[in-house]
Amino acid sequence: MDIQEIYKIYQAHPVVTTDSRNCPEGSIFVALKGASFDGNKFAEAALGKGCSYAIIDEKEYAKVGDERYILVEDALVTYKELAREHRRQFSIPVIGITGTNGKTTSKELISAVLAEKFNVHHTEANYNNDVGVPRTLLGIRPEHEIAVIEMGASHPGDIEKLVTYVEPTCGLITNVGRAHLQGFGSFEGVKRTKGELYDYLKAHDSLLFLNESNPDLTEMAEQREFDRIITYGQDDTADVQGNVVSCAPCLKFEWQSSSLNTPHPSPTTYEVQTHLIGSYNLDNMLAAIAIGLHFGVTPQQINYALENYVPHNNRSQLTETAHNKLIVDAYNANPSSMAAAIENFQLMEVENKMAILGDMRELGDASAEEHQKVVDLLKTTDIRNVWLVGEEFEKTKTDFRKFHDIDGVKAEIALHRPENHYILIKGSNGIKLFELPALL
Repeated sequence: MDIQEIYKIYQAHPVVTTDSRNCPEGSIFVALKGASFDGNKFAEAALGKGCSYAIIDEKEYAKVGDERYILVEDALVTYKELAREHRRQFSIPVIGITGTNGKTTSKELISAVLAEKFNVHHTEANYNNDVGVPRTLLGIRPEHEIAVIEMGASHPGDIEKLVTYVEPTCGLITNVGRAHLQGFGSFEGVKRTKGELYDYLKAHDSLLFLNESNPDLTEMAEQREFDRIITYGQDDTADVQGNVVSCAPCLKFEWQSSSLNTPHPSPTTYEVQTHLIGSYNLDNMLAAIAIGLHFGVTPQQINYALENYVPHNNRSQLTETAHNKLIVDAYNANPSSMAAAIENFQLMEVENKMAILGDMRELGDASAEEHQKVVDLLKTTDIRNVWLVGEEFEKTKTDFRKFHDIDGVKAEIALHRPENHYILIKGSNGIKLFELPALL
């Protein structure tokens, strides 16, 4: 059965599940495999729970004569091809986003801005991998007028594979940094992999949104000799320019545009007060503005969307408890995002600063060096009350307080909870710092 035939079945049963515990009546079950599970083993159960069809890739699980089983060579490949076939039914703009940091925040800001004018479909949470991207694409419906698709990567070639299914009509890379080095091998490996989005856009003469203030991204774009670029950044030459006004503690910034749907020759300067922590979020804001202007969203609509966007999921989030004010960025961490968070915290106009920082995962041979760099950076700031959590931070040379794991931190909080502090909480998700806000 080829993908067009499978797509006809999907059109009659337009709900796909990869979880045998969640089988809506009339849906299609796709038997995916992981390191510790084989979806083929659950195909029969999925059909019994309500699925009309099961896409499997192991013959032994197909019952002879039962046409509900669709046997394919690779269920994951079929899942992605089905998603691409669905995506091709729509001629709407599709904005592709990747980058080391800021992907999810940028996706949400861009979606919020575009939603002022369009019915927007976008990636939920951070479903940006081999399984999440097809799921997002299959969610496009006739009423949607534009899509914003986030793509993540941890190994060379990841973005190259994803863009062939997403087929973005325009896109951006938020930034490139030293993350997932264990998978990429080096920073150059990160740039090559993220640059696979640029390769696709160039090959299809598509529009690039470029952070002109980022030397790495500018170099990557110049190497590919793009013909169609809209720029944003802190440089006066950018199509959309902006600068930080204050971080007290949330970001306030100014922006103007001299060339994108704004009056000439003296463009208006707009000031926006956000609910986001972090001067590093200026670039994400400017990207959303540039994209909004390009698609005809007015400056007033853009400002309204940005001023009313409230972060969640432990990303650049300010939380006030009965005892402290917490800057929670505990979803993920890598050297570039950690440095940005620390530098921003240093700039914040608040008193009684404290930082609880967890290990940065997947750095491979560079881990020891990168964790020591974080400690050395902390020594140059006025943040004196620092707790470091995890085995990698334990190895660093510093007088800052160290904890082997989250349990040690919890025990200390139970005995001596900090009071009346601004506390930065940041670390890789596996360190579980997200468990701390409820205790602080």
